[in-house]
Amino acid sequence: MPTPRTARALLVGVVVPALLLLASCAGDDPPLDTTPTPRPSPPADASGGAAGDPSGDASEAAAGTYVALGDSFVAAPLVPDTDPDDGCQRSDGNYPHLVAAEAGYELVDVSCIAASSTSMVGAQVSGETQSLPQFDALDADVDLVTVTIGGNDFGLFSQLLVACLQAGQGDQRGASCQQAQAGNGDRPLEQAAKIRARVEAVTRGIRDRAPNARVVVANYPQLLPDRGSCPDLVPIAARDYPYVVRVNKALSDAVRLGGRAGGAEVVDVFKASKGHDICADEPWVNGIQTDPERALALHPFAEGQRAVADLVLAAIS
Repeated sequence: MPTPRTARALLVGVVVPALLLLASCAGDDPPLDTTPTPRPSPPADASGGAAGDPSGDASEAAAGTYVALGDSFVAAPLVPDTDPDDGCQRSDGNYPHLVAAEAGYELVDVSCIAASSTSMVGAQVSGETQSLPQFDALDADVDLVTVTIGGNDFGLFSQLLVACLQAGQGDQRGASCQQAQAGNGDRPLEQAAKIRARVEAVTRGIRDRAPNARVVVANYPQLLPDRGSCPDLVPIAARDYPYVVRVNKALSDAVRLGGRAGGAEVVDVFKASKGHDICADEPWVNGIQTDPERALALHPFAEGQRAVADLVLAAIS
């Protein structure tokens, strides 16, 4: 049986490559330009609905058309069922599906794992799948748009967690990725501040392309507790927990404030998730070990998606 340190090393050896993959998909992105350009309407499928719309004719939906944009905290891989051939790893139990089913919308879900703000206007490659820009799903006939984006910009969270997980392989009471980041100008906090402008630009881009839609921005949940730690679930140095929470809050504040500045309605998932961090008795986000029946490592559980859906439903009711 491996020692605790060996077990942690094996675990990080599995998770770090996945995080590095996300970081490579969303590195130092170029400046975001959301200026609308002439484009054709989304291609129709055989039933007459928009591409990516599994339900067919949008005219049958009482509430109208709903487009879901965003990254893996929208796609929610493995919650509970994800088509293995779907390069974007969208779940049929993510919060857009729950909102659409309960509010009567025809859903077009173009969220995608590893998406960044630039994925709104540029093609995104996920594994062997190349996805069209997410904004291609928008037009004047859209009635509701939701978006969660920003966490992959600059590779912010994946790179931070890689650094903290690697530091945590040493003496957990002494190792610190915070010290390493501080020696580099504390880039995660600087990048979080820049994401506010990107989210504002994304929100304005949505409103330009879907002028009749109600736009709702959802930020990110709190991943780690304000006090305490759970090294079995997140094996980083105990002294780094408050730092990760600080960056997590800075990112979520940037998304919230950017969405509001862009004229969207905002649901504050970070605030609502307090007490539901990874270490909590009722977590909304998985720890470092992927559970094929519930959630990808460090990604939302069904409980978290249910909570976000409830926040969005309350906002649009």
